[in-house]
Amino acid sequence: MENIPVIRIGIVAVSRDCFPASLAENRRKAVVKAYTKKYGADDIYECPVTIIESETDMRKALEDVRAHGCNALCVYLGNFGPEISETLLAKEFDGPKMFCAAAEESENDLLDGRGDAYCGMLNASYNLALRNVKAYIPENPVGNAAECADLIHDFLPVARVAVGLSDLKIISFGPRPANFLACNAPIKQLYNLGAEIEEESELDLFESYQKHEGMRESRLSQRIWHLRWATRRTTVRPCWRSSRSMS
Repeated sequence: MENIPVIRIGIVAVSRDCFPASLAENRRKAVVKAYTKKYGADDIYECPVTIIESETDMRKALEDVRAHGCNALCVYLGNFGPEISETLLAKEFDGPKMFCAAAEESENDLLDGRGDAYCGMLNASYNLALRNVKAYIPENPVGNAAECADLIHDFLPVARVAVGLSDLKIISFGPRPANFLACNAPIKQLYNLGAEIEEESELDLFESYQKHEGMRESRLSQRIWHLRWATRRTTVRPCWRSSRSMS
């Protein structure tokens, strides 16, 4: 269907300066490779900017994903990420966003190859709450490259719904004057989803119905007359048959 939003997820890796940035970057590349192999490359964009405890990096990453047409975001913790920059990116990005993190590849590598992304994921969740930023966090947000690729793909329908609702306008009718929303507390959650609402009055609708009653009857009569005439034309016998039968 043409009205289903097309989602393009930009994946941005984050890193702390106490860890090698290459660790987060290599893990990001592995996730994108696993995603492309299993689901294709249309839905995902690999942002080359890695955020390393810097708002400047965050701005560069934000501009890059916007420039490449991304309307959804995945903040990927390749190691213990910077809470301020990564959650500020989620706050500034206008669209649905998710967070996931890299699992450790080996228990034997506890130095350069260790990223503590699981711990960073906990801190990121806490900081998102401090900023009142809503983001999608999977039930099990930490995994290897293939598992994180699946998590990102599972995020697609969530992002479609969020983007679709943000462009949705609901026109309703109620027993109050037009645009009188004081008694409509349940619609707040629709506003929270980004949907727009316009409520018209049932009384105005009824008044308009009555004003056009004569026009409706006239049009209905014309329609009935045309239908009867069309039916009559198909049932009348030709004159030559009648004259022949008389002879």
